[in-house]
This record gives sequence, structure tokens and C-alpha cells, in this order.
Amino acid sequence: MNVSDVNIMASASSTSAKILFQDSKQKLSERVQANITSVGSLVRQLQKGSRSNDILGQTVRNFSAAEVSINNTSQQLDRISVLTAQLGEQQERVQISTDKISQVREQVLDMQR
Repeated sequence: MNVSDVNIMASASSTSAKILFQDSKQKLSERVQANITSVGSLVRQLQKGSRSNDILGQTVRNFSAAEVSINNTSQQLDRISVLTAQLGEQQERVQISTDKISQVREQVLDMQR
């Protein structure tokens, strides 16, 4: 064998190695693509099976309803606070009137003597 034969063989084996590497790389790429597709399908099936969208939607509706209830309760508490203040004022007026009635009663008794 001469040098050119060795070069041709080395070149052929280098070309074979490149082709083998490209084939392996292509097969690996196809397998990765197939695995990604399979994982996507699995996730969709899990999501359908878990009904997470339904549960999440129901949770949002419940949260909205709770927010409305909280707002209504807050308004009612504000009204109760105003009524409590008004009742306190009326109680003070009644107490003052009661004191005045007691004073008038004493004055009437004094005048009757």
C-alpha cells in the first residue's frame, strides 16, 4: 500500500464516521422530538383527568362570590356603626331627660309642702 491508498482509506473511514455520526444525530433528534410530543400528550391527558381547569374555574367563582359577600358585610357593619352612634346619642338624651324629670318632680314636691 502506498500513501495515496492510505489517504483514500482514511478519507473513506472519515466520511463513514461522519455519515454514522449524522445518522445517530438524526435518530437522536427524532427520538427527542417523539419524547417531547409524548410528554405533551401526557400532560394534556393529566390535565383533562385532573379536571384542574374546572376546579380552578369553580375556585374563581367562589372567590368572586366571597368578595361580594365581604363587601356587603363591610357596608352592613358601617351602617351598624352609624346606628350604634345614633343610639348612644339618644341614650344620652333620655338620660338627660330622666334627670330633668327627677328635678321637676322634686320641685313639685317642694312646692306642695
